[in-house]
Amino acid sequence: MLQAALNGDRSAGEHPAVPIAPEALAVDAAACVAAGAGAIHLHPRDARGRETLDPEVVHAVVRHVRAACGAPVGVTTGEWIEPDLERRLALIAGWSDPDYSSVNLSEDGSERVMAALLDGGIGIEAGVATVEDADRLAASGLSGNVTRVLVEPVDADPDGAPELVARIHAALDRHEIHAPRLQHGDGGATWVLIADAVQRGLDTRVGLEDVLVLPGGSRADGNPALIAAARAMGAL
Repeated sequence: MLQAALNGDRSAGEHPAVPIAPEALAVDAAACVAAGAGAIHLHPRDARGRETLDPEVVHAVVRHVRAACGAPVGVTTGEWIEPDLERRLALIAGWSDPDYSSVNLSEDGSERVMAALLDGGIGIEAGVATVEDADRLAASGLSGNVTRVLVEPVDADPDGAPELVARIHAALDRHEIHAPRLQHGDGGATWVLIADAVQRGLDTRVGLEDVLVLPGGSRADGNPALIAAARAMGAL
């Protein structure tokens, strides 16, 4: 499965094709699915363009995008959006529409966030950026309940990224965590880790959230072009 990561915390100032408004996200998601994406990951924005966990906004965006593209749509629980854990949990408790949501195991309260998603019937993408995160996932007792594990080292050095993910995979294997794995990177390690994921036979993802350039280094026109490039590398 190839997932399209549409926007993240990017602004239109970083790339004019970053979709922010619901209609732009819907159009972009449909174009990504047409280019070969099988799932969508996005960060809902409020009327002022700010990332938000507000249930009303999250539901409206997810419904609109899913209706437009026909693929599963997931969101984020990032603590930078709502640093207060209790407030974050209260907002997530009001969710029902996302098909899944990512949870960064390195963040404070990740186990409670995962439990809140499960209570709401929402799938969990467990974000594992380090070997220590794999250990945290195992210790949570919830590894058997996740939709998938995201093997996603942040700001990894491109030369060392394959060795780093190899250590993460080894830790997941050691803990007998058998959930499907989606491997991806960001910045300079993006295409290195997509190639590695293809070689391993894993799901992967790409989009303007992660990278602004194509494998050769030229600036991508937008998310559909990134999806097409990943497909050309063998991502399915």
